[in-house]
Amino acid sequence: MKKLLSILRLTLPCMLLAAPSALAADSGAAQIDTGDTAWVLISAALVFIMTPGLGFFYGGMVRSKNVLTTIMQSFFIVAMISVEWIILGYAMTFGTDISGFIGSLDKVGLAGVGSSILENGTIPELAFVAFQCMFAVITPALITGAFAERVKFQAFAIFILLWAIFIYNPMAHWVWGGGFLAKLGALDFAGGLVIHILSGVSGLTLCLLLGKRHGLGKIPMLPHNLPMTVLGATLLWFGWFGFNAGSALGANALAANAFVTSQAAAAAATVSWVLIEWISNGKPTVLGAASGCIAGLVAITPAAGFVAPMPAIIIGAVGGVICYYSVALLKTKLGYDDSLDAFGIHGIGGTWGAVATGLWATTEVNPAGANGLFYGETHLLFAQIVSIFVAYALAIFGSFILFKIVNSFTSMRADKSEEVTGLDITEHGERGYNQAIMSGSPFEDTLSAPLNTSTINDIGMNNHNL
Repeated sequence: MKKLLSILRLTLPCMLLAAPSALAADSGAAQIDTGDTAWVLISAALVFIMTPGLGFFYGGMVRSKNVLTTIMQSFFIVAMISVEWIILGYAMTFGTDISGFIGSLDKVGLAGVGSSILENGTIPELAFVAFQCMFAVITPALITGAFAERVKFQAFAIFILLWAIFIYNPMAHWVWGGGFLAKLGALDFAGGLVIHILSGVSGLTLCLLLGKRHGLGKIPMLPHNLPMTVLGATLLWFGWFGFNAGSALGANALAANAFVTSQAAAAAATVSWVLIEWISNGKPTVLGAASGCIAGLVAITPAAGFVAPMPAIIIGAVGGVICYYSVALLKTKLGYDDSLDAFGIHGIGGTWGAVATGLWATTEVNPAGANGLFYGETHLLFAQIVSIFVAYALAIFGSFILFKIVNSFTSMRADKSEEVTGLDITEHGERGYNQAIMSGSPFEDTLSAPLNTSTINDIGMNNHNL
């Protein structure tokens, strides 16, 4: 016993001296930060609420006979794409890069993900899986605004699933998963290229392929419930803080910057849209305010973690004006039926945001980014423009091919009688309301009713949903 005590007495000081160096060596290994993990999981929940919120935003803008099918499209996408993401989507997007084109299938079914820490990160990889899942969910839901009130549910579900696999997953890999656009130097903090351009341009392609709604221009097709739309816009604005600030993947200064720039752009676009609408039409509308805030959030999404707050105000204000004119003039002049302005807000707003990132991005905000044109460098703007063209090409040609495939074995377009009856009844056997609350008003949408433009203007509804 005396010998044991003597040995311990001699070795204990050595052990105490060695402990700090051992701890230092261990601290060099990847560690989970509980604060960062909590923020990313909360952000994932915030982004989740955006898709049901989008259902309300779109649902209030359609006619009452189509409110349930519009909400159902967003709600069902939450479930269907979540399953696809876990089984296949995450592997295709964030699996080991194959020649800059697609992720390998080494993470199919989230194989090997459960106990791992995100590479070069401070959160469990599963937290990143959850966060990115919500991005994969909301992107195809945005498309539904372009073809609202005229697509059969079965064809819709098949098309959206194929679109997520063959269009969203590759584009997300090209930009975020180490693909060729990331190697080119393109920056997309939270989805201007991947989410808004891709969904908006795909929506435009589909609405052109499907054709106009029956009676468009002959009968009023006005929002049936604007309070519902404002509720949806509020949920989207609320969730967007997780969308943008959560993309910092940590509770840090970059997240704070993205939070502030998101609010700045949304507020500026709301003001600019309302002002330009007020000047143009003589009345500021609540639908215009709701649309403006979404336009600003779309515009700042790719730039939120790369630009300072003052440029964010400019990006938002310009985005509000550009999107307003895209909705009020471009759609009317070209004559396409983008029912709820998915292209006018998301396609155009996302394009402007991607360009603006190439103008105002600065490494003073994010050292991992790059300097844009206004900070003395041109390569980023070049990379952004190339990426925009790639996103447009993929959305147009990919959506066209998938439409032709799906339409070859099941009709995507509802027929005239189904549209007149309403898709709530013909597709789901349900009504959103117990009785025709709009009966006898200018909102009643029978094909025999002429379009009374003066009545529409008198009630202050001369907006973009005609």
